[in-house]
Amino acid sequence: MHSEVAVQPSAWTEPVPRFSFLRAMAAVTEGEVRKLLHDPIEIVGRIIQPTVWIMIFAPVFSSFHMLQGGNLRYIDYIVPGILAQSVLFISVIYGVGLLWERDLGLLQKFLVSPASRGALVLGKAIASGLRNLPQIVIVYILASFATVKLRWNPLSLLAVMVLVILGSGLFCMISMLVACIMKNRERFLGVNQLLTAPVFFASNALYPLTLMPWWLRKICIFNPLTYIVDGLRGCMLAKGHSTYGLWLDFLIPIPMIALLVMLTAWFYPRVEY
Repeated sequence: MHSEVAVQPSAWTEPVPRFSFLRAMAAVTEGEVRKLLHDPIEIVGRIIQPTVWIMIFAPVFSSFHMLQGGNLRYIDYIVPGILAQSVLFISVIYGVGLLWERDLGLLQKFLVSPASRGALVLGKAIASGLRNLPQIVIVYILASFATVKLRWNPLSLLAVMVLVILGSGLFCMISMLVACIMKNRERFLGVNQLLTAPVFFASNALYPLTLMPWWLRKICIFNPLTYIVDGLRGCMLAKGHSTYGLWLDFLIPIPMIALLVMLTAWFYPRVEY
């Protein structure tokens, strides 16, 4: 009769610790950024929209003197708005990826992982910001060809990058929240388009707020894109300035992102149904 030998558990047999919040968030961010690195066609496609606006629409609109942006040429005035437009239009379709992950069965794997829902959602928001950084390079190159006078000092460039990341994360969270609630690609695209147009046109991206009726100016105050564009205009242009103050332009998106991350994390597990 063999005696049983008690085996003490070693470090190799102990349960694997749960992923930390930062580690899970970094893993999601890395995976999303890799998608862009492996898809150069998407980068090429991103050049078309700002090129059309800077090289075609801006010179045409410049002939309308009522659109002049104060002490700025209209083409100078519109460049930060075009960068914000690119960030908005790229970020608001992020929810489609969430629905595709659900249909491919990837979402279920994320949901059963040790990572918290907040880490998964915030990782995608940060990835959206990093994926939009090439738009800065594209817009700066096009603006230089259009003789737009830009600020090239490192602090201004860093501020532009931070604003792009904040704006991308904000609109990415809105898109993902809509995707979680709609749970269907057709309904998502319809609601997404319904939200995108008012956000863009009810802002100072294309024209000064002084040209708007008084009631629309009141709405623009609550539009986060207004502050993103205002901050970009103050940081990008050599003669640009912030109407609301740069501290407010940077501050406004942060609590909105925090609130949207919590809401999206709350609805995120329910997107599979």
